[in-house]
Amino acid sequence: MSELHKFLFEGLPVRGMLVRLTESWRELLQRRVVTGPYPAEVRELLGEMVAAGTLMQSNIKFNGSLTLQVFGDGPVKLAVAEVQPDLTFRATAKVVGDVPDGARLEAMLNLHGQGRCAITLNPNDPQPGQQPYQGVVPLHGDQREPLQNLSEVLEHYMLQSEQLDTKLILAANDDMAAGLLIQRLPMQGEGNLGGAHASNEDEIGLNEGYNRIAHLAATLTREELLTLDADTILRRLFWEESVVQFEPLQPRFSCSCSRERVTNMLRGLGADEVNGIITERGEVEVGCEFCGRQYRFDAVDVGELFTATHKQAPGSSVVQ
Repeated sequence: MSELHKFLFEGLPVRGMLVRLTESWRELLQRRVVTGPYPAEVRELLGEMVAAGTLMQSNIKFNGSLTLQVFGDGPVKLAVAEVQPDLTFRATAKVVGDVPDGARLEAMLNLHGQGRCAITLNPNDPQPGQQPYQGVVPLHGDQREPLQNLSEVLEHYMLQSEQLDTKLILAANDDMAAGLLIQRLPMQGEGNLGGAHASNEDEIGLNEGYNRIAHLAATLTREELLTLDADTILRRLFWEESVVQFEPLQPRFSCSCSRERVTNMLRGLGADEVNGIITERGEVEVGCEFCGRQYRFDAVDVGELFTATHKQAPGSSVVQ
């Protein structure tokens, strides 16, 4: 079962989260098989992105989606993971070239230093004038050295955007996507989960309690993260600490695509273009980039799209 565990360290300004996506992650990959599986390196990257996005979404109080994107100038043009407030997630990637065996971030997305990572918070019920928030960081460190791991990029992002020390361990294969997040907060004890953020830049890298916990977390291996259950991981890493655990949450795969949304997208294209596809191919087929589901429309379906009661101006609707 896919689970996300929140916990804190009693008496320390440190909180943590551990996510293990099992059947939900496998469902995402299985749906993609319909349109062709991603290369193994891309599957691993997407799994790490979904795990990281789930951790970050559960770490904020925000009624909206969190979208994690990496994009650049390599054979992987774009990879996206989206997580909703209820921890439903979906992910996709656009691969435009051959991905080398064992490729990491630089080889996949940052061949000429143009790679970027963006985190977007998009409110589900925006107030008047409220716009999505987006933060963007390059796929390199302070010395312009290329970062090879997504965890390094996100640690760098959190340090820049929140001025908070963060340790992130990520791993994924075809059976599981998992992640461990440890973060220093300015509050002690149970206040860690309250979401309060104070300006405490002077403590960056200096808090002994956080540094000890982060050092222990860094000893977690990829194999352990992908094979051990949550209780075993926490016990092995922090057996000398007083850890308070909370009831686990259950992330799951879900895609917001629907036949209705595809229908609106086709209406937006206009009758001439859609009928041209029918004339050429006999049907219109639209695949969802996120879940691989195929939507097919024959000549009768298309005819019903453009009746007098359903006409719309071209470009007025898009599928999401």
